[in-house]
Amino acid sequence: MGIFDWKHWIVILVVVVLVFGTKKLKNLGTDVGESIKGFRKAMNDDEKPAEPVVPPAAQPVPPVQPQQSAPLNQPHTIDVQAQKVEEPTRKDS
Repeated sequence: MGIFDWKHWIVILVVVVLVFGTKKLKNLGTDVGESIKGFRKAMNDDEKPAEPVVPPAAQPVPPVQPQQSAPLNQPHTIDVQAQKVEEPTRKDS
């Protein structure tokens, strides 16, 4: 007797299948399996020494020439007039 009896495990398995359904159990098993694979892969990647990354051969980039619309020696100003802000009025007083 006890919890390790095979009859008890069959009853528990039937109850779990009835409660969750086979589709959810299949998805749960798949998710657990993928998690274990990912964990093992991460553990194996940590043990391997990191390989040096070699940058690809850089191709020369032609210099970009800025477009000049106005001479640089003239001052640039913005003509804007300040407006007075009105104080908000309270509706509850």
